[in-house]
Amino acid sequence: MLLCRISAVSQSVARWGTSVRRGALLHPALSFNTSRCQNVSSTEGTVHPAAAQGAGPYRDSVLLPRTEFPMKLTGQNLIDREVQIQQECGFAELYSWQRERKAKKEYCLHDGPPYANGDPHVGHALNKILKDIQNRFEMLRGKQVHYVPGWDCHGLPIELKALGELGTSGLSPLQIRQKAREFAEGAIARQRAAFQRWGVMADWDKCYYTFDGTYEAAQLKVFQDMHSKGLIYQDYKPVFWSPSSRTALAEAELEYNPQHVSKAIYATFALATLPPKMAEAVGELGSISVLVWTTQPWTIPANQAVCFMPNAQYSVVKRRDSSQLLLVATERVSSLATLLSTELESVGTFTGTELEGGVCQHPTIPKKEVPLLPANFVTMGKGTGLVHTAPAHGMEDYSVASHFKLSVECIVDEEGRFTELAGPELQSLSVMGEGNDTVISMLKAVGSLVKEEECVHSYPYDWRSKEPVVIRPSKQWFIDIASLKDKAKEVLAKVRVIPESARGSLLAHLDRRPYWCISRQRSWGVPIPVFYHKETGEPLINKHTVSHVTQLFSEKGSDCWWELPLESLLPPEVLKKVKVTDYERGDDVLDIWFDSGTSWAAVLGDSRADVYVEGKDQIGGWFQSSLLTSVAVQKRAPYKSVKYFLYLGVEKGEKMSKSLGNIVDPDTVIHGGEDPSVSPAYGVDVLRWWVAESNVFSEVQIGPNVLNSARDSINKLRNTLKFLLGNLQGFDPRTQAVDPKEMHYIDQYLLHLLRNYSMKMTDAYNDFGAGRAIRLLQAFITRDLSKFYFSIIKDRLYCDPEDSLGRRSCQTVLEEILDGVTRSIAPILPHLAEEVYLHAPGHNEGETLFRSGWIKSSPVWRRPGLEEAVEGACAIRDSFLSSIPGRNAAEYELTIEIEPGLLFELIESLQDEPTSSSSQLTELMMSSQTTLTSALPRDLPADALISNGSFLINLEGESNGCFGSVGGRTALELSNPQAAPFHWLHGVTLRNPMQPCLQVRTLEYVM
Repeated sequence: MLLCRISAVSQSVARWGTSVRRGALLHPALSFNTSRCQNVSSTEGTVHPAAAQGAGPYRDSVLLPRTEFPMKLTGQNLIDREVQIQQECGFAELYSWQRERKAKKEYCLHDGPPYANGDPHVGHALNKILKDIQNRFEMLRGKQVHYVPGWDCHGLPIELKALGELGTSGLSPLQIRQKAREFAEGAIARQRAAFQRWGVMADWDKCYYTFDGTYEAAQLKVFQDMHSKGLIYQDYKPVFWSPSSRTALAEAELEYNPQHVSKAIYATFALATLPPKMAEAVGELGSISVLVWTTQPWTIPANQAVCFMPNAQYSVVKRRDSSQLLLVATERVSSLATLLSTELESVGTFTGTELEGGVCQHPTIPKKEVPLLPANFVTMGKGTGLVHTAPAHGMEDYSVASHFKLSVECIVDEEGRFTELAGPELQSLSVMGEGNDTVISMLKAVGSLVKEEECVHSYPYDWRSKEPVVIRPSKQWFIDIASLKDKAKEVLAKVRVIPESARGSLLAHLDRRPYWCISRQRSWGVPIPVFYHKETGEPLINKHTVSHVTQLFSEKGSDCWWELPLESLLPPEVLKKVKVTDYERGDDVLDIWFDSGTSWAAVLGDSRADVYVEGKDQIGGWFQSSLLTSVAVQKRAPYKSVKYFLYLGVEKGEKMSKSLGNIVDPDTVIHGGEDPSVSPAYGVDVLRWWVAESNVFSEVQIGPNVLNSARDSINKLRNTLKFLLGNLQGFDPRTQAVDPKEMHYIDQYLLHLLRNYSMKMTDAYNDFGAGRAIRLLQAFITRDLSKFYFSIIKDRLYCDPEDSLGRRSCQTVLEEILDGVTRSIAPILPHLAEEVYLHAPGHNEGETLFRSGWIKSSPVWRRPGLEEAVEGACAIRDSFLSSIPGRNAAEYELTIEIEPGLLFELIESLQDEPTSSSSQLTELMMSSQTTLTSALPRDLPADALISNGSFLINLEGESNGCFGSVGGRTALELSNPQAAPFHWLHGVTLRNPMQPCLQVRTLEYVM
C-alpha cells in the first residue's frame, strides 16, 4: 500500500500561461518532472505483450492494433510510393482545383524567379519548399492561393554558358539570342521537373518567363511610365564596369571580396600655388607637397583635384629624416610619423577652409595643375586626410567634378586597359595589373612616391566572373534613385519584414544608391527601346516610340528589335517627323534586375503580394528592384511583407559552392546515390522536413547527419501514426463517435490539449514558423501522447468490449488526434499526410486531405474545470510514479488523502466511489486500486510510504484584492517553502469579502 499527502493552494486569480501539467507551479517536495510518466515507456505501434508469444491462449481476448500502414518505407519502395501518392491524390491538379473553388480571401505569394542557368540544387529546394509549405497551409485554411512560378531567363551568365567556347565572335545578336534561349529553356525544363517532384503546388503549365513577349511588354510599360516621369535618363558618369564581362554592372551584381589585396601608395602633389593663408604663415620655408594615399594607384593619371575636409584641421609638417615639408591632416600626424618611421614637426596649422585657393602640380603629367577643393566625403579614419580625386573613376569623385565643373575623361577602355589618353607609356596596359605597377614606377621616378605597401581590404567583384571590377565613366541609362528614396522609405515602413532586423539592411541599400545603372552592353536581354541619331548620338525616345515597341514585343517577342526594319519599329506619328536613315536602333539591353524587378507588373497586375520570400542576397537585389519600380509607378510597395533566409552550407561549416565541389544534389538526396550505404534514398518528405526544420535565419546546413536525423524523426512520427491507425481499425467516426460530454474525463482532457495544439500550430504557420511547427508536433507526440495518454489508455483499448462506451470514447479521441496531427504536418509532409489519409477512417474513397481543410477543433473541447481536475490528478500521478522507479504501478494500491475543499472536489470527479479498481482516477494512476479519502486511515501499514506536497490551482478571476495585491509571482513564492514556509499557513483560509482571493488549504496525500 502506498499513501501520499499533498498540500494544495487554490487561487482565484487570472489564469497563468504556464501549465501545471508541466510541473512549473508545483511544490518542490513532489519533484514533478516535465514529462508525465517518465517511468512508463511508450509502446505505440508495437505488439501487445499478450500477443508476443504468437497465437497464445489469450490472443483472441484482446483487441490488438491492426493496420496495413507500413512502419517504414525505404529504398525504391519509398520512391515508388511517393510518386504513386502524387498521382492518386492529384498533386498536379491541386492548384487549379483550389483556384476554381469559392474562397473569401486570396493569399498571394509572389515567386521570385530563379535563374535559368543550370540544374536544380538544394538552394532551389530550400526556396521552393519554404514557399510551398506556406502556400499549402494557406490553402488548407480555406484561402485561394495565388502562386505563379517564374524564371529569370536573360543575362550574361546564360549568354556565356550558351555560347561556351564559341564566344560572340562572328555571331549576330539574333544567333546569340537563339542559343541563349535554347540553353535557358533546357534549364527551365530540368528545374520545373524537379520542383514538381518536390511536391510544389502550382499550375506548371502557366508559369511566367522573363523572355516571353507578354512579360517583356509589361516591363516596357513600367520603363515608359518611369521615363515619362523623368526617373529614367541617359548620362555619362562613372559606373561599376566589369572588364571580364565587358559590361556595366549594378550594385546588386557585385560581390565584395574582403580579402582583396591592393598595392596602396602614399604620394606627393607639389603645391604650385600656396593657399593665401598658408603663404602668409609659412613664408620662405620652401617647397610644400600635399601627401595623398590611395589603394588604386592606376587612377593617378586621371587625377583632377585633391580634396580636403572643410571643417578639419591641417598641418604643414617637416620630416626630421629629410626636411621634406608635407601637408596632412593634423589628426593623422601621429599615425603617419609611425608609418614613415620618422618624427614629423609641425610648422603651421590651418583649418580646412584656409586651404582653398591652393593648386597642385600633377606628379606624372607635366604642366598639368589640379586644385585643392573641399569635399564632405573626406574622412580621417585612414590615409592622410587629403584625397586624390579622379572623377572618371570614383562615384564620390564624380560628385566633386559635377559641382566644380571638372573634366571627366575616361582613360580606361572596356577591357580594363589604359587608352591613348593615358599616354604612350601606359597605353594598352591592364589597369589592375601591369598598368598599376607602371604608374607606381612613374611616381617613384619623379620622386613623388613616399611609401608603397600591400593593403587587404574589401573590393567589388563581378558576381558572375568572380573578377575585380573597375569604376569608369560610360554613357548609360540610369534610374534616379535619389528622387524615389524618400517615398520608398515611407512605404517600406508599412511593410512587415521577417526578421525585423533586416529592415535596416533594406534602408541601408536605399541610402547608398543615388542612381541605378540599368543598361547593359549585351545581346541576351530586353532591348532598351531607344533610337540614336547617327551623327549627334542624340536619343530618340518618347511615349509614342516606347508604346509602339511595347506592342510589337507583346505580339512578336523582343527578337523583332533585330528582325524588323527601322520603319516597322518606329510608329507612324514619329515617321512623319524624322528621317529614318538618320537613325539607328540602340544595342543596349536592360539590366536583369530591372527584368525581374518588374515581375509584379507582369504577374500581379493591380494586386499586391502578401509576401515575397527569397534568400538574404535579395535584400539588395529583387526586394530592392521590385520596391523601387513599384514605388515609381504605383507609389506603393508590391508586397505587404518580405521574408528572407540565409545561404546554404555543408555540415563542415563551409559555404556550399560549385568551386569547392561540395554541392549537395537534391536528386541524390531523394533517389539515393550509386552506393546506398553512403547515399541512401531519403525521399521528398525528408528533404521537405529538412527545409522546415532549418533555422533559416542562420546559415542553413545540409549533410548526412542532418538528413539522417530528419529521416529518423519522420520514422518516429510514422510509428505514432501507425499506433493511431491500428487502434482505429473497424471504427467509423461518422456513426460511432462519442459526444465529448459523455467521454471519460481523460479523453475530454486530450481534446482540450488537442485544441491548444491546433491553435499553436496555426499560429506557428501564420508566422512562417515551420521549424516551430515541427517542435510543437514533437513535443505534443512525446509528452502529451506517448508518455502520457497512450500509456494510460491501452488497457481500455485492448481489454474493454469493442463497442463499450469507454473504448469508443477513446477511439473518438484517437481519431481526432490522428486527423489533427495529420493535417498539422500536411504542409511540410504532404506525401505522408495523404498516405495516412488513405488509411484513415471517416471519409469516402477518393477523398484527399488537401481538399478537405485544416485542423478541425471545437470550442467545446476547452474545459477549464476539467483541466484542473485532470492536471491535479496528473501531478499526483507523477509524484506516485517517480517514487517507484523501475516498478510496475499496477503492483500498488494507492490511497490519496485530501482535506475537503476544491482539490478534493476536482479529483472526486474522476472517481465516484471511495475505492475503485476501474475508475478514471485508477486508469490515470495506472495502479491496481485507488482510494480517495478526506481523512488519513488510522491503521496505516508500518511500511507505508508517505509523501507530502503542494499543488497550485489556477482559476479564472482577478488578481487584486487578495493578501493586499497577490499576483502570480507572489503565489509562486508562497508555494516555495524556501521563500515562505507553508507551516504557518496550515489550515488557514485568507479571504477578502469583496473579491475572490488566495485560499490555502492543507491537502495531504499518502503513498
